[in-house]
Amino acid sequence: MLYSTCNFLQKVTLNCFSNYEVSGRENVPPVGPLIVVSNHLSNIDPSIVAVSVSRRLKFLAKSSLFAGPFISGLLRWYGAYPLHRDRIDVASFKWALNQLREDGVILIFPEGTRSRGSMIRAKSGVARLVQMSDATILPVGITGTEHIGNVLRVVNPTGDIKVNIGSPFSLPKIDGPIDSPILKSMTDLIMERVSVLLPETYRGVYSLKKDHNK
Repeated sequence: MLYSTCNFLQKVTLNCFSNYEVSGRENVPPVGPLIVVSNHLSNIDPSIVAVSVSRRLKFLAKSSLFAGPFISGLLRWYGAYPLHRDRIDVASFKWALNQLREDGVILIFPEGTRSRGSMIRAKSGVARLVQMSDATILPVGITGTEHIGNVLRVVNPTGDIKVNIGSPFSLPKIDGPIDSPILKSMTDLIMERVSVLLPETYRGVYSLKKDHNK
């Protein structure tokens, strides 16, 4: 109920205060485990993606947001789980893996923090999660939220907010241990699929004009 209510209210505010557009909704697989991967511009991006993708999303959110029992409870009811970004967080990884094993949908921002416009190098955890879950990947590109800093702006999102949902794809399954260079290569491949959904000015380190090996 909380998730549905929040999504309904977010759609209302988007339609009232912003020029909100979504393309590619038909690309969302209706069933099966799914990892939604997006660039990250603002604290309200999870809510924006949630109203744009037709399936129920679960999230990994930075642990500092879970401040106090009331806020922590609301976030968990909404579908969020705390992620400790300062270390390898085994608990959050297991939580995400369990959701996917139950044919759930996980939203991940692999950059790990807001880029504020231009994509930054992603962390390789997303590629490892894909390998362990065999989940399909759904790339999403967001533009227009970089000027919205405070999470309270979910009630007043303004500007031209665009969500571009790309075609789902999978990575080849690799048996046995996977070394860091392979994980990095897979992560770059995932993020490049996100970057092509964005204008060139948003692509940053994943610009088609740059050498990704540097």
